Amino acid sequence: MYLKNLSLQNFRSYTKSQFTFNHETTLIIGPNTSGKTNLLEAVHLLSIGKSFHAEKDIQMIRFEKSIARVKGETGDVLLEVMITPGLVEGVPAPFKKYLVNGVPKRRVDFSGNLTTVVFSPLDLEIISDSPSVRRNFLDDVLEQTDRDYRLAVMQYIKGIRQRNALLDTVKETGIRNQEQFDYWDEIVITNGQLITQRREAFITFINDSQKNIFDLMVMYDKSTISEERLLQYKDAEAGAGVTLVGPHRDDFTVFSFGKKREQHDVKNFGSRGQQRLVVLQLKLLQLSYIEKSLGKRPLLLLDDIFSELDENHIELVLEMIGKQQTIITSAHEDMVPKKALKGMDMIELGRES
Repeated sequence: MYLKNLSLQNFRSYTKSQFTFNHETTLIIGPNTSGKTNLLEAVHLLSIGKSFHAEKDIQMIRFEKSIARVKGETGDVLLEVMITPGLVEGVPAPFKKYLVNGVPKRRVDFSGNLTTVVFSPLDLEIISDSPSVRRNFLDDVLEQTDRDYRLAVMQYIKGIRQRNALLDTVKETGIRNQEQFDYWDEIVITNGQLITQRREAFITFINDSQKNIFDLMVMYDKSTISEERLLQYKDAEAGAGVTLVGPHRDDFTVFSFGKKREQHDVKNFGSRGQQRLVVLQLKLLQLSYIEKSLGKRPLLLLDDIFSELDENHIELVLEMIGKQQTIITSAHEDMVPKKALKGMDMIELGRES
Protein backbone atom coordinates (compact mmCIF):
# COMPACT_ATOMS: atom_id res chain seq x y z
CA MET A 1 0.00 0.00 0.00
CA TYR A 2 1.27 3.44 -0.86
CA LEU A 3 -0.10 6.89 -1.55
CA LYS A 4 0.38 7.84 -5.19
CA ASN A 5 -0.85 11.41 -5.14
CA LEU A 6 -2.63 14.04 -3.08
CA SER A 7 -4.95 16.86 -4.15
CA LEU A 8 -5.84 19.76 -1.83
CA GLN A 9 -8.48 22.40 -2.36
CA ASN A 10 -9.05 25.19 0.19
CA PHE A 11 -7.40 23.04 2.84
CA ARG A 12 -5.55 25.08 5.48
CA SER A 13 -2.97 27.21 3.61
CA TYR A 14 -3.58 25.54 0.23
CA THR A 15 -5.91 27.04 -2.37
CA LYS A 16 -5.41 24.34 -4.99
CA SER A 17 -2.39 22.05 -5.01
CA GLN A 18 -1.42 18.59 -6.22
CA PHE A 19 1.45 16.36 -5.12
CA THR A 20 2.86 13.09 -6.41
CA PHE A 21 4.84 10.81 -4.09
CA ASN A 22 7.63 8.31 -4.54
CA HIS A 23 6.54 4.82 -3.51
CA GLU A 24 9.59 4.76 -1.22
CA THR A 25 10.57 8.16 0.23
CA THR A 26 9.57 11.74 -0.50
CA LEU A 27 11.17 14.74 1.19
CA ILE A 28 9.11 17.92 1.60
CA ILE A 29 11.34 20.97 1.96
CA GLY A 30 10.10 24.42 2.93
CA PRO A 31 10.50 27.24 5.45
CA ASN A 32 8.25 27.65 8.46
CA THR A 33 4.65 28.57 7.48
CA SER A 34 5.09 26.93 4.06
CA GLY A 35 2.45 24.28 4.78
CA LYS A 36 4.60 21.20 5.45
CA THR A 37 2.65 20.06 8.51
CA ASN A 38 -0.63 20.92 6.78
CA LEU A 39 0.28 18.52 3.99
CA LEU A 40 0.94 15.67 6.43
CA GLU A 41 -2.29 16.53 8.26
CA ALA A 42 -4.16 16.05 4.97
CA VAL A 43 -2.57 12.63 4.43
CA HIS A 44 -3.50 11.56 7.95
CA LEU A 45 -7.05 12.83 7.37
CA LEU A 46 -7.36 10.35 4.49
CA SER A 47 -6.16 7.64 6.84
CA ILE A 48 -8.49 7.97 9.80
CA GLY A 49 -10.95 10.72 8.87
CA LYS A 50 -9.74 12.96 11.69
CA SER A 51 -7.03 15.59 12.08
CA PHE A 52 -4.02 15.05 14.33
CA HIS A 53 -3.70 18.82 14.67
CA ALA A 54 -7.06 20.65 14.57
CA GLU A 55 -9.25 21.01 17.65
CA LYS A 56 -12.24 21.73 15.39
CA ASP A 57 -12.81 20.51 11.83
CA ILE A 58 -13.64 24.02 10.64
CA GLN A 59 -10.02 25.02 11.31
CA MET A 60 -8.99 22.90 8.32
CA ILE A 61 -11.00 25.06 5.89
CA ARG A 62 -9.08 27.91 4.25
CA PHE A 63 -10.12 31.34 5.54
CA GLU A 64 -13.33 32.70 3.97
CA LYS A 65 -13.93 29.48 1.99
CA SER A 66 -17.04 27.33 2.38
CA ILE A 67 -15.66 23.87 1.63
CA ALA A 68 -12.32 22.05 1.76
CA ARG A 69 -11.47 18.92 -0.20
CA VAL A 70 -8.68 16.39 0.27
CA LYS A 71 -8.23 13.60 -2.28
CA GLY A 72 -5.67 10.86 -2.45
CA GLU A 73 -5.10 7.82 -4.63
CA THR A 74 -3.70 4.65 -3.14
CA GLY A 75 -3.51 1.63 -5.41
CA ASP A 76 -6.87 1.44 -7.17
CA VAL A 77 -8.68 3.29 -4.36
CA LEU A 78 -9.55 6.99 -4.52
CA LEU A 79 -10.15 8.49 -1.08
CA GLU A 80 -11.79 11.86 -0.51
CA VAL A 81 -12.80 13.93 2.50
CA MET A 82 -14.95 17.04 2.18
CA ILE A 83 -15.17 19.49 5.11
CA THR A 84 -17.75 22.26 5.53
CA PRO A 85 -18.79 24.61 8.36
CA GLY A 86 -22.28 23.09 8.15
CA LEU A 87 -23.54 25.39 5.41
CA VAL A 88 -22.58 25.64 1.73
CA GLU A 89 -24.03 28.67 -0.07
CA GLY A 90 -26.69 28.92 2.61
CA VAL A 91 -27.74 25.27 2.29
CA PRO A 92 -27.24 22.87 5.25
CA ALA A 93 -24.43 20.39 4.56
CA PRO A 94 -22.69 17.64 6.53
CA PHE A 95 -19.62 18.87 8.41
CA LYS A 96 -17.58 16.05 6.91
CA LYS A 97 -18.27 13.70 4.02
CA TYR A 98 -16.20 10.61 3.25
CA LEU A 99 -15.98 8.99 -0.18
CA VAL A 100 -14.24 5.85 -1.43
CA ASN A 101 -14.04 5.69 -5.23
CA GLY A 102 -16.74 8.35 -5.31
CA VAL A 103 -19.15 6.39 -3.09
CA PRO A 104 -20.18 8.04 0.23
CA LYS A 105 -19.12 6.05 3.30
CA ARG A 106 -19.43 6.31 7.04
CA ARG A 107 -16.18 7.10 8.79
CA VAL A 108 -16.20 3.61 10.28
CA ASP A 109 -15.93 2.20 6.73
CA PHE A 110 -13.66 4.96 5.42
CA SER A 111 -10.91 4.56 8.01
CA GLY A 112 -8.32 1.87 7.39
CA ASN A 113 -8.11 2.15 3.60
CA LEU A 114 -4.82 3.99 4.13
CA THR A 115 -2.89 3.47 7.36
CA THR A 116 -0.39 6.00 8.70
CA VAL A 117 1.95 6.61 11.60
CA VAL A 118 2.80 10.25 12.31
CA PHE A 119 5.84 11.36 14.29
CA SER A 120 6.11 15.09 14.93
CA PRO A 121 7.34 17.45 17.68
CA LEU A 122 3.71 17.79 18.82
CA ASP A 123 3.75 14.12 19.85
CA LEU A 124 5.73 15.01 22.96
CA GLU A 125 2.30 15.89 24.36
CA ILE A 126 1.55 12.16 24.58
CA ILE A 127 3.83 12.15 27.61
CA SER A 128 3.50 15.69 28.96
CA ASP A 129 -0.14 16.65 28.35
CA SER A 130 -3.55 15.56 29.62
CA PRO A 131 -5.05 12.03 29.62
CA SER A 132 -7.20 12.93 26.60
CA VAL A 133 -4.04 13.16 24.45
CA ARG A 134 -2.99 9.68 25.53
CA ARG A 135 -6.47 8.31 24.82
CA ASN A 136 -6.25 9.91 21.35
CA PHE A 137 -2.97 8.06 20.79
CA LEU A 138 -4.64 4.73 21.62
CA ASP A 139 -7.59 5.56 19.35
CA ASP A 140 -5.30 6.59 16.48
CA VAL A 141 -3.69 3.15 16.53
CA LEU A 142 -6.77 1.01 17.11
CA GLU A 143 -9.23 2.83 14.86
CA GLN A 144 -6.91 2.15 11.91
CA THR A 145 -6.64 -1.57 12.59
CA ASP A 146 -9.95 -2.67 14.06
CA ARG A 147 -13.40 -1.96 12.58
CA ASP A 148 -15.13 -3.33 15.69
CA TYR A 149 -13.18 -0.83 17.76
CA ARG A 150 -14.23 2.02 15.48
CA LEU A 151 -17.88 1.00 15.80
CA ALA A 152 -17.58 0.64 19.56
CA VAL A 153 -16.05 4.10 19.94
CA MET A 154 -18.83 5.70 17.88
CA GLN A 155 -21.57 3.93 19.83
CA TYR A 156 -19.88 4.60 23.15
CA ILE A 157 -19.52 8.34 22.50
CA LYS A 158 -23.17 8.54 21.48
CA GLY A 159 -24.22 6.59 24.57
CA ILE A 160 -22.18 8.75 26.94
CA ARG A 161 -23.64 11.94 25.46
CA GLN A 162 -27.17 10.66 25.90
CA ARG A 163 -26.46 9.34 29.37
CA ASN A 164 -24.88 12.65 30.43
CA ALA A 165 -27.99 14.47 29.21
CA LEU A 166 -30.12 12.21 31.43
CA LEU A 167 -27.78 12.80 34.37
CA ASP A 168 -27.99 16.55 33.85
CA THR A 169 -31.79 16.27 34.09
CA VAL A 170 -31.43 14.28 37.31
CA LYS A 171 -29.11 16.93 38.72
CA GLU A 172 -31.52 19.76 37.84
CA THR A 173 -34.85 18.11 38.71
CA GLY A 174 -34.10 15.16 40.94
CA ILE A 175 -36.22 12.97 38.62
CA ARG A 176 -34.64 9.76 37.26
CA ASN A 177 -36.21 7.75 34.43
CA GLN A 178 -34.61 4.37 35.11
CA GLU A 179 -35.96 2.79 31.92
CA GLN A 180 -34.06 5.34 29.83
CA PHE A 181 -30.93 4.77 31.89
CA ASP A 182 -31.20 1.00 31.43
CA TYR A 183 -31.21 1.42 27.64
CA TRP A 184 -28.14 3.68 27.46
CA ASP A 185 -26.34 1.80 30.25
CA GLU A 186 -26.40 -1.36 28.16
CA ILE A 187 -24.92 0.50 25.19
CA VAL A 188 -22.07 2.14 27.10
CA ILE A 189 -21.26 -1.04 29.03
CA THR A 190 -21.16 -3.32 25.98
CA ASN A 191 -19.09 -0.93 23.86
CA GLY A 192 -17.00 0.40 26.72
CA GLN A 193 -15.87 -3.09 27.67
CA LEU A 194 -14.77 -3.81 24.08
CA ILE A 195 -12.80 -0.54 24.01
CA THR A 196 -11.07 -1.45 27.27
CA GLN A 197 -10.26 -4.95 26.02
CA ARG A 198 -8.68 -3.69 22.80
CA ARG A 199 -6.70 -0.96 24.55
CA GLU A 200 -5.42 -3.46 27.07
CA ALA A 201 -4.30 -5.80 24.28
CA PHE A 202 -2.37 -3.03 22.54
CA ILE A 203 -0.65 -1.95 25.77
CA THR A 204 0.26 -5.60 26.45
CA PHE A 205 1.81 -5.67 22.95
CA ILE A 206 3.88 -2.59 23.84
CA ASN A 207 5.12 -4.11 27.09
CA ASP A 208 5.92 -7.50 25.54
CA SER A 209 7.72 -6.11 22.49
CA GLN A 210 11.46 -5.56 22.15
CA LYS A 211 12.51 -1.92 22.49
CA ASN A 212 15.62 -0.85 20.58
CA ILE A 213 15.47 2.86 21.44
CA PHE A 214 14.18 3.23 25.00
CA ASP A 215 13.43 0.60 27.64
CA LEU A 216 9.94 1.44 28.87
CA MET A 217 6.83 -0.05 30.39
CA VAL A 218 3.27 1.26 30.08
CA MET A 219 0.84 0.97 32.98
CA TYR A 220 -2.79 1.12 31.86
CA ASP A 221 -4.97 3.07 34.28
CA LYS A 222 -8.28 1.77 32.99
CA SER A 223 -11.67 3.00 34.16
CA THR A 224 -13.74 -0.17 34.06
CA ILE A 225 -17.41 0.18 33.20
CA SER A 226 -19.99 -2.36 34.38
CA GLU A 227 -23.42 -2.52 36.00
CA GLU A 228 -21.76 -2.76 39.39
CA ARG A 229 -19.54 0.27 38.83
CA LEU A 230 -22.42 2.40 37.53
CA LEU A 231 -24.47 1.42 40.57
CA GLN A 232 -21.52 2.23 42.83
CA TYR A 233 -21.24 5.76 41.37
CA LYS A 234 -24.99 6.35 40.95
CA ASP A 235 -25.32 9.04 43.61
CA ALA A 236 -22.04 10.74 42.72
CA GLU A 237 -23.06 10.89 39.05
CA ALA A 238 -26.43 12.38 39.94
CA GLY A 239 -24.60 15.13 41.81
CA ALA A 240 -22.03 15.73 39.08
CA GLY A 241 -24.42 15.43 36.13
CA VAL A 242 -21.90 13.37 34.11
CA THR A 243 -20.77 9.76 33.76
CA LEU A 244 -17.83 9.19 36.08
CA VAL A 245 -16.59 5.76 34.94
CA GLY A 246 -15.69 4.24 31.59
CA PRO A 247 -12.92 4.37 28.96
CA HIS A 248 -13.52 8.09 28.35
CA ARG A 249 -11.64 8.46 31.65
CA ASP A 250 -8.79 6.06 30.84
CA ASP A 251 -5.15 7.06 31.12
CA PHE A 252 -1.76 5.40 30.99
CA THR A 253 1.63 6.10 32.53
CA VAL A 254 5.00 5.40 30.91
CA PHE A 255 7.81 4.24 33.15
CA SER A 256 11.52 4.04 32.45
CA PHE A 257 14.02 1.89 34.32
CA GLY A 258 17.01 3.04 36.36
CA LYS A 259 20.35 1.28 36.73
CA LYS A 260 18.92 -1.02 39.40
CA ARG A 261 15.73 -1.59 37.37
CA GLU A 262 13.78 0.79 39.57
CA GLN A 263 10.86 2.43 37.80
CA HIS A 264 10.57 6.16 37.08
CA ASP A 265 7.51 8.01 35.81
CA VAL A 266 8.75 9.58 32.56
CA LYS A 267 6.18 12.40 32.66
CA ASN A 268 7.24 13.67 36.08
CA PHE A 269 10.86 12.56 36.30
CA GLY A 270 12.10 12.14 32.73
CA SER A 271 14.10 14.80 30.91
CA ARG A 272 12.70 16.34 27.74
CA GLY A 273 15.22 14.30 25.77
CA GLN A 274 14.03 11.07 27.43
CA GLN A 275 10.41 11.99 26.76
CA ARG A 276 11.22 12.54 23.10
CA LEU A 277 12.86 9.10 22.84
CA VAL A 278 9.90 7.48 24.60
CA VAL A 279 7.55 8.96 22.01
CA LEU A 280 9.78 7.74 19.18
CA GLN A 281 9.78 4.25 20.69
CA LEU A 282 5.97 4.31 21.04
CA LYS A 283 5.64 5.36 17.41
CA LEU A 284 7.88 2.52 16.22
CA LEU A 285 5.80 0.08 18.26
CA GLN A 286 2.65 1.59 16.74
CA LEU A 287 4.11 0.91 13.30
CA SER A 288 4.89 -2.70 14.27
CA TYR A 289 1.44 -3.22 15.75
CA ILE A 290 -0.31 -2.02 12.58
CA GLU A 291 1.88 -4.29 10.46
CA LYS A 292 1.17 -7.24 12.75
CA SER A 293 -2.58 -6.56 12.73
CA LEU A 294 -3.04 -5.92 9.00
CA GLY A 295 -0.09 -7.70 7.42
CA LYS A 296 1.18 -4.53 5.73
CA ARG A 297 3.34 -1.59 6.68
CA PRO A 298 1.64 1.78 7.21
CA LEU A 299 2.74 5.00 5.53
CA LEU A 300 5.25 6.75 7.81
CA LEU A 301 4.95 10.54 8.16
CA LEU A 302 7.96 12.25 9.78
CA ASP A 303 7.39 15.94 10.51
CA ASP A 304 10.58 17.94 11.06
CA ILE A 305 12.17 15.26 13.23
CA PHE A 306 15.78 15.93 12.21
CA SER A 307 15.74 19.08 14.33
CA GLU A 308 14.44 17.09 17.32
CA LEU A 309 16.74 14.06 17.54
CA ASP A 310 20.44 13.58 18.16
CA GLU A 311 22.72 11.93 15.60
CA ASN A 312 22.50 8.42 17.05
CA HIS A 313 18.72 8.34 17.04
CA ILE A 314 18.50 9.93 13.62
CA GLU A 315 20.47 6.88 12.45
CA LEU A 316 17.80 4.59 13.95
CA VAL A 317 15.08 6.51 12.13
CA LEU A 318 16.99 6.32 8.85
CA GLU A 319 17.25 2.53 9.22
CA MET A 320 13.48 2.16 9.11
CA ILE A 321 12.81 4.61 6.27
CA GLY A 322 13.34 2.03 3.53
CA LYS A 323 10.91 -0.47 5.04
CA GLN A 324 7.72 1.34 3.95
CA GLN A 325 6.64 4.43 2.06
CA THR A 326 7.80 7.48 3.99
CA ILE A 327 7.08 11.20 3.66
CA ILE A 328 9.48 13.48 5.51
CA THR A 329 9.34 17.22 6.08
CA SER A 330 12.27 19.49 6.88
CA ALA A 331 12.90 23.22 6.85
CA HIS A 332 16.24 22.79 5.06
CA GLU A 333 17.72 20.09 2.87
CA ASP A 334 21.05 20.31 4.68
CA MET A 335 19.36 19.14 7.91
CA VAL A 336 18.82 15.73 6.30
CA PRO A 337 21.85 13.39 6.35
CA LYS A 338 23.36 13.26 2.86
CA LYS A 339 23.30 9.47 2.64
CA ALA A 340 19.55 9.55 3.26
CA LEU A 341 18.94 11.92 0.35
CA LYS A 342 19.93 9.28 -2.20
CA GLY A 343 16.86 7.88 -3.89
CA MET A 344 14.48 10.41 -2.35
CA ASP A 345 12.12 12.49 -4.42
CA MET A 346 12.00 16.10 -3.28
CA ILE A 347 9.15 18.63 -3.21
CA GLU A 348 9.95 22.25 -2.42
CA LEU A 349 7.28 24.50 -0.91
CA GLY A 350 7.21 28.29 -0.81
CA ARG A 351 5.78 30.39 2.00
CA GLU A 352 2.06 30.56 2.60
CA SER A 353 0.23 33.29 0.79
